[in-house]
Amino acid sequence: MFLAASIIVFVIYFANVALGAFASSAFLGDVGEMLVLFAASILFVVAILKKEADRKAAKGGSDER
Repeated sequence: MFLAASIIVFVIYFANVALGAFASSAFLGDVGEMLVLFAASILFVVAILKKEADRKAAKGGSDER
């Protein structure tokens, strides 16, 4: 779920950058663009951490070194 949300938010960011570059009609300003990219990054990190926690739980415990 978090990975899909990350992809959706990144597509919004990419669409804004593409529209700004090719059509000069970006719908987000600089701060909005930064916040959207930050949200995509946070959602991606959460998705990766959840996937790692699920893998550790399925493996049967902690992965101590």
